[in-house]
Amino acid sequence: MVKMSEQLLLSKREAAAMLGLCVRTVEKLITLKELPSRRIGRRRLIEKAALERFAGRDHVIKPDVAVAKP
Repeated sequence: MVKMSEQLLLSKREAAAMLGLCVRTVEKLITLKELPSRRIGRRRLIEKAALERFAGRDHVIKPDVAVAKP
């Protein structure tokens, strides 16, 4: 088996482990197009280089739902 450090493409679970996030957060980042991924068959894979770019930049938290101000 190939070590994770040698892989070019990672599963959502492996990507989450590398970033220290939960899988659901990685899925949300993919949905929001903040983390690029590619589909191969039924699998959604993330390039290791994309994870490194993502980890190296600042991130602004976007609210899920606009809150009405009183």
